[in-house]
Amino acid sequence: MSHASAVITWAISAATIAAILLRPFAIGEWIWAVAGAALLVIVRLVPARAAGGAALDGLDVYLFLGGMLMLSELARVMGLFETLGDLLLRSARGGGLRLFAAVHLAGIAVTALLSNDGTILLLTPAVLALTRRAQIAPLPFLYACAFVSNAASFVFPISNPANLVVFRRLPALTPWLATFAVPSVVALLCTFAILYVVLHRAVPRRFAFDGQAVGLSRISRVAAIAVCTSALIIVACAGFDFYVGRATFVLGVISVALVALMQRNVASRIMRETPWSIIPLVAALFVIVAAIDRTGALAYTRGFLAAAAAMPVALGNLLTGFAVMFADNLLNNLPAGVLVRYSLANHTLGSHIAGAALVGVDLGPNLSLAGSLATLLWLLLLRREGINVTGMQFLRLGILVTLPTMALTLTCVR
Repeated sequence: MSHASAVITWAISAATIAAILLRPFAIGEWIWAVAGAALLVIVRLVPARAAGGAALDGLDVYLFLGGMLMLSELARVMGLFETLGDLLLRSARGGGLRLFAAVHLAGIAVTALLSNDGTILLLTPAVLALTRRAQIAPLPFLYACAFVSNAASFVFPISNPANLVVFRRLPALTPWLATFAVPSVVALLCTFAILYVVLHRAVPRRFAFDGQAVGLSRISRVAAIAVCTSALIIVACAGFDFYVGRATFVLGVISVALVALMQRNVASRIMRETPWSIIPLVAALFVIVAAIDRTGALAYTRGFLAAAAAMPVALGNLLTGFAVMFADNLLNNLPAGVLVRYSLANHTLGSHIAGAALVGVDLGPNLSLAGSLATLLWLLLLRREGINVTGMQFLRLGILVTLPTMALTLTCVR
């Protein structure tokens, strides 16, 4: 590719990423992404065949996202978040610290089994509901939702769609846990401890609530069983190195169909209200990164990773993880994850480098609001409720929480 073509490719790609993050004219993120990818093809900066191949390369990611979106939306539509909020309030027994810890533990469980986007879609409304019932300030508990959704993203392979973006095929559960079990524990403990130290003045020592139980209807209980069973099967599929994306999509369809047999409008409502736009958004990002790869820029990234792999493990991990964290918060972690995917492809590097890069993709977005789509979704949910968190407010908290957590977590990756 000529120098001029490379410059144009980068200009279009940078403008597309900026439009995805800023949403000018209130046009949806996926439209900007698809338009940018299409423009690269139209002006022949990436051949149509190569663009199609890059988009098809993410098929397992799209199936996984589709299935997880259906399961999360089913839980939301059937009111499971209200029951979750009620359970959290009761488990806290009027203690502010216990409630803060309960929200954190619930976020870990939901993220581990339904992905970080599932935590934002399920736990954030639950926290808003429970803080209204208890008449306490919601922000400390809402921050816990946002930070734990990313911090728990590498508990299991299915805990973050970005994991499927980074790896062409997810590692089986046993080798995954061998690499990420200790770093996950460290990330979660550090995130909880630092968040509480910084926010404890806003967490009430004691609170009261009406004590009225929130029950589940028969159909909601069926939905809860379907969602929980599906989550366990998906984890088992990851453990046996089965096709996680295909299994997740099939389970999502079956769960929605099962509930729809009992209440006909459920399927149509889920199909109508599910944010499907994330799928063409991710596909377009694959095409954009394929175009960037043709400029030769990824050769520098591969060279950087190779140099990091030649260093002592701890130093190589820190350089890799923090470099990816910077890319997350500059580009958003999905484009950064795609860049990591292409940079790792067909290169024999130490497994710790891939692990450190994944930690950067998953945990790094906690630095700023622009770091991940999950955090942007969290921000949109808060704005609907009239709660405003500015980018600078989040960044100040993100620096305090994320930088030390990243450093400690990366030193544990082997």
